[in-house]
Amino acid sequence: MINTKAEAQRRFSHPFSKLQQIAEDILKLATKGGASACEAHVSDGFGQAVTVRKSAVETIEYNRDKSLSVTVYIGKRRGNASTSDFSQRAIEDTVAAALSIARHTAEDDCAGLADAILLAKASPDLDLYHPWDLPVELAIDLAKNCEQAAFEVDSRITNCEGASISVNESQFVYANSLGFIGGYPFSRHSISCAAIAEQGDSKQRDYWYSVARDSQDLESVADIGRKAGERAVSRLGARKIDTCVVPVLFEAPVASSLVGHFSGAISGGNLYRQSSFLLNSIGQQIFARDITIKESPHLLKGLASSAFDDEGVETLERNVVEQGVVRGYFLGSYSARKLGMQTTGNAGGVHNLRIYNDNPADYTALLKGMGTGLLVTEMMGHGVNPVTGDYSRGASGFWVEQGEICYPVEEITIANNLRDMFRSISAIGNDVIVRGSKQSGSILVDHMTIAGN
Repeated sequence: MINTKAEAQRRFSHPFSKLQQIAEDILKLATKGGASACEAHVSDGFGQAVTVRKSAVETIEYNRDKSLSVTVYIGKRRGNASTSDFSQRAIEDTVAAALSIARHTAEDDCAGLADAILLAKASPDLDLYHPWDLPVELAIDLAKNCEQAAFEVDSRITNCEGASISVNESQFVYANSLGFIGGYPFSRHSISCAAIAEQGDSKQRDYWYSVARDSQDLESVADIGRKAGERAVSRLGARKIDTCVVPVLFEAPVASSLVGHFSGAISGGNLYRQSSFLLNSIGQQIFARDITIKESPHLLKGLASSAFDDEGVETLERNVVEQGVVRGYFLGSYSARKLGMQTTGNAGGVHNLRIYNDNPADYTALLKGMGTGLLVTEMMGHGVNPVTGDYSRGASGFWVEQGEICYPVEEITIANNLRDMFRSISAIGNDVIVRGSKQSGSILVDHMTIAGN
């Protein structure tokens, strides 16, 4: 296990203790200036990104960022200000600006810090920080090898949009006037490749990428390049299909977007603004009875793991959906008060949300189970109405007959209503790909309208 504090001390522009001191200074200044409550967020980080295209270095980027944000409350009036300057004068000016804003804003009965009883009492090490000592020269070699793996797939790979290697490391401290102070370093690294295949008049592009806290958990550059190349070649000769109503299998990388639409619909902001198709959905049967959606904030190395949310509230593992029934929402303190409820520790977003069913199937079994229908591998556009749940998006993928992939398709639109789609999920794959806070295997929806010829 890495000594994260010692490693962070070496790699970041400021020691962790400096961030703590800045946060404490902010709270003291705000209280002295008349704030009845206050909170501060201080962060420091850096990143390196290298992109190679056709064996030539296209970009080398390196950044170091820092920021601090202060939120003050004068009674029920709220003010916020931020800066990237850590000098004492800048800190004092930022606090003064937040206080001035608060004095001129209207009162809001729901404004304020999280309830003290809900704040995290401990911050376990979730193994989120894995520095990657990657010299630029080695990053360039890795990117070239990744791109070369794509070109070696097939002679029809004639071009590449580039292969990229990205290193990102950050640390933060959050503190509030209720006595909470916490923070930690974390990392997020990635490798990606986008290949272009050409045959006659047909030209197709596809990509693959991998994201992880630890560089050792990333897919190899050879595998990423190969998958990008194979996917691009497989799309050559794509055609439109006739309009029809058939089962649709969402491949795992795009299936997670369905989980995202669900989480957005039961998130506090959309709920209290009455802009969700899942209003008052707690206790409602939204999915089939064999489906569970679990939030797991304490997964080791999880891309969305945290012991506390953006307000310092303790995060808890829970089933948001059990046997297809909604059991909870995603709320921060403000939205919870608006709804007359209690925060769920989701200020800042969801934590490692994954959809399951009782009998996950492998990819081949999902295709066989679908029989004849559409396999969707890419979606375009944002045709989703969060108020009604109406869903209509451009798509491409493959036509499937008798459980076998027949040919690639493009220039089609898939449509339905999300409520109907959620109820119609008949199978979920075990081919989970972790790339963010929402995770899923491939998802089979019993019927959707395909708009084509």
